[in-house]
Amino acid sequence: MAEFSITDSLSSSSGTDFAEIIVVRHGQTIWNFQGKCQGQLDIELNEVGKQQAAAVADRLSKEPKISAVYSSDLKRALETAETIASRCGGLEVVKDLDLRERHMGSLQGVGFSESEKTNPIGYNILKSRNENQEIPGGGESLDQLYERCKSALLRIGRKHIGERVVVVSHGASIEVLYKWACADGKYAGNIRNASITVFHLYADDKWAVKVWADITHLSPY
Repeated sequence: MAEFSITDSLSSSSGTDFAEIIVVRHGQTIWNFQGKCQGQLDIELNEVGKQQAAAVADRLSKEPKISAVYSSDLKRALETAETIASRCGGLEVVKDLDLRERHMGSLQGVGFSESEKTNPIGYNILKSRNENQEIPGGGESLDQLYERCKSALLRIGRKHIGERVVVVSHGASIEVLYKWACADGKYAGNIRNASITVFHLYADDKWAVKVWADITHLSPY
């Protein structure tokens, strides 16, 4: 995928039979930095995250036209999306709760290294990759996350055939979307804060991944 450039894709919204969906992971938060599980707890961007949001917004503003910006309603995603929307023509951000991070149940708010000792059941479920097992404390299974995020991107993609749109979401959500779009379903590596992944959704609902977790726009903060 490395040879594909976003600027090689949709330079015009006419004559194409796919939607180009640019999926951005939110910028960094203090909990990202500290290694704490956020899940659906509403944590704001830290200063590094704000710089990352500005960097990805600057990159996208120099590329072909963005028709719409969608985002999880959680603050870290929404602030990233608003920064992008402001730089890309002053668009209004459309909030979509289906773009939220996976609900991590009793793991939320706890450091990952700590939860291995204090909540071994939840931690082992998280690490096991068992797709139909929910995390205790109201958490989601991977299957539930997959269906929720797939529904959101299908809804957005079908609405924007022939256009480029931005979706700001979260690490686990982007990971399951990759699995959906790839025949082998294998996870392709880390999804860094403010990274860019590009999906094409065709009119027949066929998906393809064109760019994966690109961070060439980021400085080593």
